[in-house]
Order: sequence, then structure tokens, then C-alpha cells
Amino acid sequence: MERITISLDTELAAEFDGLIKQHGYRNRSEAVRDLIRLKLESKRLEREVKGYCVGTITYVYNHEERELASRLTTVQHEHHDLAVSTMHVHLDHDDCLETVVVNGPTAQVRAFAEEVIARPGVRHGQLHLIPVEAEHATHEHGHGKRRHLHRTPRT
Repeated sequence: MERITISLDTELAAEFDGLIKQHGYRNRSEAVRDLIRLKLESKRLEREVKGYCVGTITYVYNHEERELASRLTTVQHEHHDLAVSTMHVHLDHDDCLETVVVNGPTAQVRAFAEEVIARPGVRHGQLHLIPVEAEHATHEHGHGKRRHLHRTPRT
């Protein structure tokens, strides 16, 4: 492990310490590592069109809006190769929050997310991606050898 030193003004250091405490980090090093990973992953995903990712698409919509819930379900079925699972939360009498867990080629996942988020009636849509190395592997799992995909986070 490599050691680095940074200097912060007193006010910024105090705010950072508050953030560390609020998020339950044991020390500044853990928090700095997570911030660096977050920035590196974000920049990598901005540059890359190729490669694989895992992540979530989260959005809010009014389930009473004309057939919107049905259209959202349909678009998920059309992308069943990317949409792993969906969690649906009732916020009030009209509004719902959905989170779709996704994985696959980054460009395809982005296009799917844009298709969902851009639908009329969808609000607060956001895509969160984590870059992964994807490789097929064959393992013995008690019932013989099985081939499946491993997704290993890059950072």
C-alpha cells in the first residue's frame, strides 16, 4: 500500500470529518479511497462505450398516468437481457419509485436507462453504473461443471 499526504484548510477538514462520521468511516483513509474510486469509476464510464457494468436505474412515476406502469414493464421485458430485477415501492396514493438492477454492456445499459428515464411521466430518473470486468468461467458447483459469467468490479 502506498502512503500519500494531503493538506486541507481547517474548514474543509472539519466538513470532511463530519462526512466521515456521518457515513461511518473508521478513518480518513477509507473515506478518501472511496472518493477516489468513485471519481475514477465515473470518469472511466464517461470515456468508455465498450466494456461491461452493473448498476441501477431509479425513477419515480405516477402509476395513475395513462398506461405508464404498463409501458415501463413492457420496456423492461424488451430488455430482459439487461434488467435483472425490479423493486417497486409505493410512495403515496399515486406515486411509485422503482429501482431496476441492470448488468450488461455499458452502451446497451445506458441506452436502456435513457429509454426509461425519457418516457413522459417518469420523474427523478437516475442511472448509477459500476464498471466491471466480465468473463465466462466454468466451475464445479456440486451438480457438475457449470459455465456462467463473473462480474468483478474494476476498482
